[in-house]
Amino acid sequence: MPYAEGRVFHDADSHIMELPDWMTEFADPALRDRLPPIDFSAGGNLVEALERLEGRKAHTPEEIAELEKNVIAGPKGYDALGAFHAGERSHALDLLGFSRQLVFPTFTALYAFDQADPELRYGACRAHNRAMSVFCAADDRLMGVGLTSLSDPARAAAEIDLAIEAGVAAIWIPPEPCGGRSPGHPDLDPIWARLAEARVPFLLHVGGSSFKVDDAYWNTGKPLPNDWLGGGENIRSKDFTTLHQAAETFLSVLVLDGVLERHRGLRGGAIELGASWVPGMLRRIDYAAEVWYKSEPDLATFSRKPSEQVREQLAFTPFAFEDVGAMIADSADDLFMFSSDYPHIEGGRNPLGRFERSLARVSGDAKDRFYAGNFEKLFPL
Repeated sequence: MPYAEGRVFHDADSHIMELPDWMTEFADPALRDRLPPIDFSAGGNLVEALERLEGRKAHTPEEIAELEKNVIAGPKGYDALGAFHAGERSHALDLLGFSRQLVFPTFTALYAFDQADPELRYGACRAHNRAMSVFCAADDRLMGVGLTSLSDPARAAAEIDLAIEAGVAAIWIPPEPCGGRSPGHPDLDPIWARLAEARVPFLLHVGGSSFKVDDAYWNTGKPLPNDWLGGGENIRSKDFTTLHQAAETFLSVLVLDGVLERHRGLRGGAIELGASWVPGMLRRIDYAAEVWYKSEPDLATFSRKPSEQVREQLAFTPFAFEDVGAMIADSADDLFMFSSDYPHIEGGRNPLGRFERSLARVSGDAKDRFYAGNFEKLFPL
């Protein structure tokens, strides 16, 4: 019996746990020796499991038999079923019961976005996009997420074309100014038009840019606590409180610059950034358009309120510990999507149970939108 049953479930956030050769195996030959190795140190305790694999590309039959007993509540990270092997992931999906699953990288997004040399930055994105397409190719339920930076619009457009041709389902971009430009700059319009035409959403995700508070805020005179993976590079409590800010800024600017208004077929999402901030963002962008339309006349040309544009074209994944029912009551039921974060430990060992508790007061239609309908808004199936 699968973990999820009784309705359609689309999982808007899962991950591959990359092996050390993830980038080099699929990189252009001319770049293979120039790309630095992936830094796995941010994974904390995950690195121990990677070292235990000793170069293996799959789990042993004995390990698989044990993992099959309870996929969602069993081992996480590299020890999870399907963490890095495509065939195993399909088997894991059978046991999880999800009809579709977006697959993000764990380590390679920030690795690629942080390359100072544009040739390496876009070459790393290209290698990842090829690798992700291969990982997801044999199972239509797996929907691979590609990468590109918008710092160089011409290079970004070329990489998006290659990624779409390779078969990625979405493009992860960093939530930051685009090479000194706003995301609404005319230089970016061909990119938004291409994504809209291809029906390939853009996605923001934790890890696409720095999410940590200034180190000084941890100078409390007490020892610095470890993050929840046992290391020092992942989210701590204070980081969580501001985790969404870069994404909120990017999306607010995108809307107020008229990108969603000009490209009504464009879809996008903010993934693993929480969603309790979304109702407030909707109010703020509506206030901005109402108050500043005289001094910023482009705002007066909107045919839809900014919040309506967001509701029609964007979606967000709450954390399992957030109160989704309260968010829906404070905004709308067409904004939020289910996600498991499999096989990351952050998703928990029973995400459905936690979401169901917070959705106890909403209608059956609202639940259907949360578990499937809002995903299908981004990805018509």
